[in-house]
Amino acid sequence: MTPRARAWAEGGVALLSGVIFALGLAVSGMTRAEKVVGFLNFFRGWDPSLMFVMGGAIAVHAVAWRLIKRRPSPLFSARFLVPTRRDLDARLLIGAAIFGVGWGLGGFCPGPGLASLVTGTPTALAFMVAMLVGSFGASKAEPAITRALQRT
Repeated sequence: MTPRARAWAEGGVALLSGVIFALGLAVSGMTRAEKVVGFLNFFRGWDPSLMFVMGGAIAVHAVAWRLIKRRPSPLFSARFLVPTRRDLDARLLIGAAIFGVGWGLGGFCPGPGLASLVTGTPTALAFMVAMLVGSFGASKAEPAITRALQRT
């Protein structure tokens, strides 16, 4: 396969994966902020239904991972891109905490927020704009954050 054909194949697989993921988010209700907040709020009308979404995703991934591990390489790439770092550093923990607070307050994380844009929901649009502004701000503040974390 030529490099150009490989790039198109990778892009096509990525597009198909994204569409399937977005459909799964929509069908499961994860594109509705109130559904997610209902799951994250244990004290007022907790809605445990999204546990089944996570459980289903974990089950599919577990089966797929076992099948994929047997292959020498991906279909359209030279090698698998598997994370190798296993340490928990301050940057990861702080980022995870900020992500969790944003998810809890907004009811969206990036995937469902992007998928929700299709519906034209003002809340999803506001979330995505805020996320992009926050990402831009974080990229500008990153050198100072890195220096501060290295001093600790």
